[in-house]
Amino acid sequence: MALKEQISELVTPAVVGAGFYLEDVEILNAGRSRVITCIVDGDIPLYLDQVTVVTKAISALLDTAAFLDETAFTLEVSSPGVERPLTLPRHWRKNHDRLIKMVLTNGEVVEGRIAASDEVAVTVTGAKAEVQVSFADIKRATVEIEFNRKADQ
Repeated sequence: MALKEQISELVTPAVVGAGFYLEDVEILNAGRSRVITCIVDGDIPLYLDQVTVVTKAISALLDTAAFLDETAFTLEVSSPGVERPLTLPRHWRKNHDRLIKMVLTNGEVVEGRIAASDEVAVTVTGAKAEVQVSFADIKRATVEIEFNRKADQ
């Protein structure tokens, strides 16, 4: 089993136990040490205190993991950045009412606000109309950054 999968398998129960999801594990070999980055997310935005709790839990597990041998490592725990694509139904639910941009498998670009989503599709309200798109028809989707959005919109 690859190192990424071993780490994921080891830390996932602790992350889930803290009420979050393990989105990804990234490993960067830096000479005689490694940087292990665990990307965690939740149904609501994570706060620093929550990240600290899950970091301590992950660190304790990795400190005793035999498969890491004697190679020194630095642990980073982070939430997904805004640039990470929306790939799972829970990503769509969490970002309800956010502005998104989708590139469909046929090349069409759809932009608008997430109005609703379920396990198989998303409904987006755009400038022209409301459209429902099956997740299977989405090639890539990301949240668009809004700097001046009013809270009541």
